[in-house]
Amino acid sequence: MSENRSIDDIKEAKLEELRESADASAGGSPSEPVHIGSPGDLSETVDQNDVVLVDFYADWCGPCKMLEPTVEELAAETEAAVAKVDVDRNQQLAGQYGVQGVPTLLLFADGEPVEKLVGVQSKDDLAELIGAYS
Repeated sequence: MSENRSIDDIKEAKLEELRESADASAGGSPSEPVHIGSPGDLSETVDQNDVVLVDFYADWCGPCKMLEPTVEELAAETEAAVAKVDVDRNQQLAGQYGVQGVPTLLLFADGEPVEKLVGVQSKDDLAELIGAYS
């Protein structure tokens, strides 16, 4: 019986951890990049957040891999939501936003695309750009 009780305790602790995590993120943006699987996913992310930085990337792209840690840090450290769009899996989205090379970063503010950057960018420059719209 004590074994069952410890499993129940673990379950309860995990549920509490999940509740706290949900409460912490309810009023803010996600602390990790959101992977976009469809145009609807991107629309939903843009609608739910005031500022969204979208990283259009490809798995085979060296500069995209260089930019990945920066994108992850920005998701954790800024008020903006950060989304990642794999251009090979989402060619329609890439075409819709005129993405012709990767990495391309698109910044949305209040539901509208406001900035477009192509190539690797510094964390400081991106944080400053996000701050200008936050």
